[in-house]
Amino acid sequence: MRIALIHALRHSPPPVEAAFARLWPEASLMNLLDDSLSADLARDGVLTPRMTERFLALARYAAGTGAAGILFTCSAFGPCIEAVAADLAPLPVLKPNEAMIEDAAAAGGTIGLLATFGPTLDTMPAEFPPGVRAVPKLAEGALAALDRGSAEEHDRLAAEAARGLAGCDAVALAQFSLARAAPAVAAATGLPVLTTPDSAVRKLRRLLLPA
Repeated sequence: MRIALIHALRHSPPPVEAAFARLWPEASLMNLLDDSLSADLARDGVLTPRMTERFLALARYAAGTGAAGILFTCSAFGPCIEAVAADLAPLPVLKPNEAMIEDAAAAGGTIGLLATFGPTLDTMPAEFPPGVRAVPKLAEGALAALDRGSAEEHDRLAAEAARGLAGCDAVALAQFSLARAAPAVAAATGLPVLTTPDSAVRKLRRLLLPA
């Protein structure tokens, strides 16, 4: 079964591929990457109709290859992904964060939302359902460290920022590229840590391989 993974950050493929290897190794993965999307959003500061068209073009290409489902890994583009889901229904199309938000809602309480890409925190907190309080926190400089190839510094900065979330009931890592920092965040906070790749892979498997 082919699953299409569509990325806007070049750091996203490894963590989601690792999650599939652990949780659904039988799936056949295809990766589509356009890292200019994240650069354009950071520059423009707003989602545009043109960005939505670019998402639709990528998703239609993926569907045309015979993909049984599509998982986006770019958490700052929720409205664009919603347009894709409507366009390709009933093909399963998942936002990167929707499964993790469902897991957070099941846990309840106050969820610390840690991100390294600022625009993610402009849109994602509103996606949490009533009754779940999301406390946003930006790990300043962590994504730039990852861009420089300094993964250890990325994890350190993520863990340092997460200490400010120690009063929450759990920490949700808002981006696929942050999943690698989960052990450091757990050690820094002493809290349960939710990651987008694990939650997303489990949900896709439930949707496509019902018991």
